[in-house]
Formats: sequence, C-alpha cells, structure tokens
Amino acid sequence: MSSLFTPLALRAVTLPNRIAMAPMCQYSAGPDGLPTDWHLIHLGSRAVGGAGLILTEATAVLPEGRISPQDTGLWSGAHVDAWRPVTAFVAAHGAVPAVQLAHAGFKASTYRPWAPERGGVPDSEGGWTPVAPGSEPFTADYRTPTSLDEAGIAGVVQAFAAAAERALDAGFAAVEIHAAHGYLLNEFLSPLTNHRTDSYGGDRAARMRLTLEVARAVRAAVGEDVPVLTRISATDWAEGGWTIEDSVVLAGELAGVGVDLVDASSGGVSVDQRIPLGPGYQVPLAAQIRRDAGVPTGAVGLIVEPEHAEQIIASGEADLVLLGRELLRDPYWPRRAAAKLGVAYSGPAQYARAA
Repeated sequence: MSSLFTPLALRAVTLPNRIAMAPMCQYSAGPDGLPTDWHLIHLGSRAVGGAGLILTEATAVLPEGRISPQDTGLWSGAHVDAWRPVTAFVAAHGAVPAVQLAHAGFKASTYRPWAPERGGVPDSEGGWTPVAPGSEPFTADYRTPTSLDEAGIAGVVQAFAAAAERALDAGFAAVEIHAAHGYLLNEFLSPLTNHRTDSYGGDRAARMRLTLEVARAVRAAVGEDVPVLTRISATDWAEGGWTIEDSVVLAGELAGVGVDLVDASSGGVSVDQRIPLGPGYQVPLAAQIRRDAGVPTGAVGLIVEPEHAEQIIASGEADLVLLGRELLRDPYWPRRAAAKLGVAYSGPAQYARAA
C-alpha cells in the first residue's frame, strides 16, 4: 500500500491522494485580474493528470495586492464568475480545487518575469503604489510603499475574509492563506521587514498578529467544514530573520484559530537570504513543524522522484507533498508515480490505452 496514494481528510473534504499542485504564478490574467482559458487548461490538465489537490496561483484579495498587473484576483463578483468554469472542470476530474489568497505587500506592482523591464511598474503603465508594514521598498528598483495604518490593516483582514467567501461561491473547496515569500503577511512576520512600534510590530507575538487575524477571519468566513491551509516561509535563511523555531510557535497558533495544514516553504523576504538548494531541501522544515507543533504539514521544494515523495509521507515528515516545477514539466506525474510505486491508479477513460 502506497502512503502517497492514500486519501487525506481535511474537515469535510477528502483529497484522493497526498499529491498537490503548488501555487505557481502564471502572470497571464486578463484585465482586472480575471482568470482566462490559460488557467482552465493549466489547472485542469493537472487535475486530469491525477493530482489530488489543485492550488491556484497567488490570487489577490485586493487590486493593489497583485504582484503584477497580470495576476489573478478574487475581489469582485466578476472574478467569481470567471473562476467557476475552472473549479467545475477541476472537480469534475476528481481533484479538489483550492485557491491561494494573497496580498503582495511591497512586492506588488512589478513587471512579470519575462517582460524586458525589471522592478516596479509605473502608474502610466498600469501600476500602483504598494502598501507594506513600513515605507521601505523591497529593493531600490521596486516601488516605495505606503505604510499601512490600523484602518488599512483592518481593511486587509476584511479583504481576505470577503475573498474567502467569494472563493466558496466560485466553487473552490478549500482555501490557502499566503503568508510566505516576502509578501504582505510574511513582511509583518519577519523582523527584517517589520520595524513597526505599534501593536503590529516589535516582539514575535505582535508580528504574528496580522497573520492570525487573517486566519481567524478566513475561518469564520468559510465555516467549519472547509479546509484552511496557510503557506509560510518557515525560515528567512538570513541572519536576524524569522526562524524555524518561530514557525513552530506560529504553526501552533494558526492551528488554534482554525488552520488545518501548514504548507512549509521558505525565504523570499530578504535579498541576503542564503538558501541551501537541493532535493527536498525544505522537507526538514515541514517535518520539524509537524513534530514540534503537532500540526499537519505540506512539504514542498525540489521534490522530483516518486520514491522520494512516497518516503516523505510514509516516514511522517509531512502529510502532503506539493509539486511545482515538476508538474510544469509533466502534468501527468501522479500517473507516472503510481506506475513506479505499483499502485493501480485509474485515470480518465479517454486515457485508458496508456495504462
């Protein structure tokens, strides 16, 4: 019996296996953050390929929360209508559709990666002024943000909750809060980027306040049956930054306000980070959080081989593996993994000849 292909129950939702498609920005939304046919095919093909959980890219809860003008959003009824065909297709092919709700903070209003330009997009090209814990830009070529006051912070919390409600209306069966990779919630968590002196800055408890308020509001918005995940940067990989020990504490607090699984990524808040890249380099972070906080976790980062993914689940290092680049290379990785692990895994009838 393969551990990787056992179901995973999260509240009233059961994933058919422990393979998830990690959120990956596509920078291909239509005007005003609306998903397009690209998203239907991109996400839908991975559902056909057999992943149990399909997570969207970072989907902004407010227009100014987009990383680029080409990011998807979920701040209006128009977004709900645009996402419905995507979620319906994913669910019809046996996967659980989930949305990653996000706010880019001081990393907002940037050019998408393949644009010839770099850094902040000016207003004249559809950009905007970002918001952040303070007024320092991420780097010199990013736009200078406005520091959020308490009313602005309350607006961010409400925006996450409202987007979570819209997510259910759009057909998503689970939601993930994005608190990683140097985006707004991560900026508040890290001592490298949060230099506030009010009740949202200072010691760790104060720096965690916004993330916990968002998690509490999202849980209230979606009710008791819907799984809520949170992606965190489990370490900043930088001196004086957020640490795995901090993440253990945060994970316990998140579980206490209704988060069901912590998706343990890392880095992104500092240009001084030193990341020890290698196969499964973030798996120990997920394992430590799971062990020390007693919270279900997802492992992500250079997980490529089916045998490695199987071992992560079987050994109890994590409850879920999230694949990013590997699912870009091969949307049908789960089917290939099943064959390698000796699992009788039925795919779409249309593909039966490939069994």
